[in-house]
Amino acid sequence: MLVLSRKKNESIVINNDITVTVVEIRGDKVRLGIVAPKEVPVHRLEVFEAIHGKGPDAPTSAVATKPGETS
Repeated sequence: MLVLSRKKNESIVINNDITVTVVEIRGDKVRLGIVAPKEVPVHRLEVFEAIHGKGPDAPTSAVATKPGETS
């Protein structure tokens, strides 16, 4: 993970076409503004996990078995 420090109104650019700007810092919350092409989906992690069936309530993957064994 790359960790960057930014102040209010400072930005980072990702892949030449996504800009993330620190809009506001209030206590322990940071508001971010994101400018990205329409074809790039942008979601909060919990929304992304809900869309893709991941997260704490998602079933775990099956245990691998050796050929010829059944689980």
